[in-house]
Amino acid sequence: MIIDCHGHYTTAPKALEAWRDQQVASLSGGAPAPSASSLKISDDELRESIETNQLAKMRERGIDLTIFSPRASFMAHHIGGFDTSATWSSICNELIARVVGLFPGQFIGAAMLPQSPGVDPATCVAEIDRCVNEYGFVAINLSPDPSGGHWTSPPLSDRHWYPVYERLVELDIPAMIHVSTSCNACFHTTGSHYLNADTTAFMQCLTSDLFKDFPTLRFVIPHGGGAVPYHWGRFRGLAQEMKKPPLGEHLLKNIFFDTCVYHQPGIDLLTKVIPVDNVLFASEMIGAVRGIDPTTGFAYDDTRRYIEAAALSMDDRRKIFEGNARRVYPRLDAALRARATA
Repeated sequence: MIIDCHGHYTTAPKALEAWRDQQVASLSGGAPAPSASSLKISDDELRESIETNQLAKMRERGIDLTIFSPRASFMAHHIGGFDTSATWSSICNELIARVVGLFPGQFIGAAMLPQSPGVDPATCVAEIDRCVNEYGFVAINLSPDPSGGHWTSPPLSDRHWYPVYERLVELDIPAMIHVSTSCNACFHTTGSHYLNADTTAFMQCLTSDLFKDFPTLRFVIPHGGGAVPYHWGRFRGLAQEMKKPPLGEHLLKNIFFDTCVYHQPGIDLLTKVIPVDNVLFASEMIGAVRGIDPTTGFAYDDTRRYIEAAALSMDDRRKIFEGNARRVYPRLDAALRARATA
């Protein structure tokens, strides 16, 4: 089986965006906020949005299962306050649950959280519980920067985040560290803000003792880990200067990297520098980077090709394609068994 750990619902029916536009417009006082019940999307519309997009690509590329979450750039935690984010995340997570219900063999859910700048992350715990216990989701997406590029929150090592970590450990689910849209003109959302955040999250963990407090907490850092694998010597050297244990002891029991790196040399370096046990297959399909690479003739986000072309043993490929995801997302097997017997 090939498991893609990084999928977003980037092809949701247009009614979702129209509803969000109304919600955002209401914040200026020009009109009342739309009710959640006013969003009407049929199962047929959901099927069409998936079958002609993600599912078609999965079949074409030989991907069996995608861990699926709301569109990252749509999370936009910086808009409105907690109530705005709570309603929006609930709607988006419900759509993911419906997609999973329509395609139980191909998709499984990961939750967006109702984060909001300056709001206690403990307010997100109820949505985590709902998505895991009612929808059977196997992970969450956690933004280290709900402000949208202004970085007003404490670092991930701060006790500010502990209520979320406590619940993740209790439920035995990982968090993918994933920011949303940048509203800071200095940072392009997908070209710099995403990669900056990946690198920043790793460095916040490196400079702290977070995993002493939470030895079983697991983070997936997407987009190949930002700059991390490609400047591994820098991070090793900084850890040494800070009198931290070697990175393999200090962080790699808890931090994992995905393969959303859209060229062969990048994947080759990732799989050479980072231990194979810490690399999870992912494509972020129909996401930030679309189109055909003119040097290869294939889609940039067809990452299976890069793994298969890398200098890896069959056993190592199996770990990246399937085995590591089953370890990092331990609820995955139970969810798949439940669907198989339903």
